[in-house]
Amino acid sequence: MAQGTKEDPWVLKTPPGSSEYTMYKDDQADPPTLVCQVGSTTLKYDFRAIADLHAWLVKQADWVALGAADEKKDAAPHTVEAWGRSPDNPVGGWYGLRNGYRGRFGMYLPPLLEMLGLAEVTHESRNNQMRAR
Repeated sequence: MAQGTKEDPWVLKTPPGSSEYTMYKDDQADPPTLVCQVGSTTLKYDFRAIADLHAWLVKQADWVALGAADEKKDAAPHTVEAWGRSPDNPVGGWYGLRNGYRGRFGMYLPPLLEMLGLAEVTHESRNNQMRAR
């Protein structure tokens, strides 16, 4: 398995399997950051999103829809995307750190949690879900 560093990033696929992207941890950033590279687009998320999302999924105790959406679009209620920007989550809002590119939490975080053994993710062409392991 990759180390999750800039030199050896995690190589992942979106839940439908249609796009490949990479992620790695930037320990030098404040706060520590998950850097997500999708083609020429760079998204950044607070690294604690991994542990926080896993803890939230454990509390849900069932499958949760991913609901991926761009930052400027509303997230469907009761989805991973909605939780990733909710004022009720542990960071009190967006886990996305790069203004204009804070969305898509429900697209890019679930495959990472799955690869790390923390969650199961469905891989349908649409309407994917995840649950804690």
